[in-house]
Amino acid sequence: MQDSPEYLAKKAFFDKVLTIYGRNAVMEALEDESISIHKLHLSKSNKDVPLLEKMKAVAKHRGIDVAYHDKQSLSRISKNAKQDQGVALDIVLEQFGDEENFKTAHNKYRIIALDGVTNPQNLGMIIRSCAAGDVDAILLPTKGAAQISPLVIKASAGTLFKMPIIKTSNLKKTLESFKKDGANLYTLSSYAKQSYKEQYYSDKTIFVLGNESEGVSKEVEKLCNESIAIPMQRGVESLNVAVAASLLAFL
Repeated sequence: MQDSPEYLAKKAFFDKVLTIYGRNAVMEALEDESISIHKLHLSKSNKDVPLLEKMKAVAKHRGIDVAYHDKQSLSRISKNAKQDQGVALDIVLEQFGDEENFKTAHNKYRIIALDGVTNPQNLGMIIRSCAAGDVDAILLPTKGAAQISPLVIKASAGTLFKMPIIKTSNLKKTLESFKKDGANLYTLSSYAKQSYKEQYYSDKTIFVLGNESEGVSKEVEKLCNESIAIPMQRGVESLNVAVAASLLAFL
């Protein structure tokens, strides 16, 4: 039953599971004992090569389950048949969660919400800046945006495993939920009169950053309480979204 304690516990666990793929990325994660791992997936069609043998040896040493699949099944797990190289790895990210658990655990917070950020390198750099700065979580949609991948992990320089990330299947509804919780939402706009450095921010603040070319979607923009500006010189109109996130992270 979908409301049974067993089902809810299982769902809560797998909501924290991230599957990565690619031989180098998987090997690096296996060798990092600070990373909690659920299962290693290998294709039955893989040829015996030293790197794969090393993966299996490390998995055995760490007590990690190894599952073997046909190519088609493995591609369903990795969701990237062209680049998985016959391997996938389930990582348990304890800092992944949902908005309800996050709100229960935090009386005040500063969040950066991403609305349609599609470039994996931008996402990785945003995660890195938020982990280093004064940000309590990143709000990341599960659709229409870049997802966690080996490229994102590389761009984040390993900080992905330290940064709380709230996953949402509906950004608009989740932001509405945070507003009901008393959060104020801010978007960046070159037309805003108030500088981001001069704006007063409440104990519950969410900065919404939009798509690299289109910006914040209209339906999300309507939810926001204020627009703030990053003052710029020499006629520069806008900044890369990852750079903007970095400035906000260190406010």
